[in-house]
Amino acid sequence: QVQLVESGGGLVQPGGSLRLSCAASGSIFSSYAMGWYRQAPGKQRELVALITSSGSSTNYADSVKGRFTISRDNAKNTVSLQMNSLKPEDTAVYYCNVYPPTIATRVFGSWGQGTQVTVSS
Repeated sequence: QVQLVESGGGLVQPGGSLRLSCAASGSIFSSYAMGWYRQAPGKQRELVALITSSGSSTNYADSVKGRFTISRDNAKNTVSLQMNSLKPEDTAVYYCNVYPPTIATRVFGSWGQGTQVTVSS
């Protein structure tokens, strides 16, 4: 069964850094663009970063530009998110999945559990 497992979250002070990792099962990982998404309590899930299937191009939400970096290793079926200069408004559960999200359930069946990022002093 295909599966997505996120890790690396935790509690960090404003201005700090975290690196998130996503491990995907299956043999079709390299065929899809991948994204990191986040969802804060009471808010809808939003895309924060995406990377093309080959890793040749990336895009970021305006709120994280210059602070977050997405990368992938297709040989290992992993995608990472380096988060620097973290702000309290970055607090959310972070998920990885294919892009666009409209095909996510068809490709991986469901969203993973995500990993909690809390930015607070």
